[in-house]
Amino acid sequence: MIRSPVEELVAAGRRPSEADADAAVVQRMQALLARIEHPVTDDKATLLINVFGPAEDSCFGLAWSLVHAVESAPGWPVWHVISSADGPWATLLRQRASNAGTAGAA
Repeated sequence: MIRSPVEELVAAGRRPSEADADAAVVQRMQALLARIEHPVTDDKATLLINVFGPAEDSCFGLAWSLVHAVESAPGWPVWHVISSADGPWATLLRQRASNAGTAGAA
């Protein structure tokens, strides 16, 4: 069975920091992110939130590509997921959703 790019990203684990990133890993993640069709489903957005990892940097822009994919979900924001997610990118997602005035803002 062929996995979707979202499933492959999730299986690859959390996004590394720029300092820890290997060029091949960054290129693979970039290629997978480019294959994701927007809008993603709410379920896929939920899965993608787990790919961010704890790094504060954007890992050469990969984190911003993840943000755009997650925010493309029709049910965005998925408050029950982002309210319990940790890390600087989860905080950013909560802040962006709150700034947009969406219901459920913390």
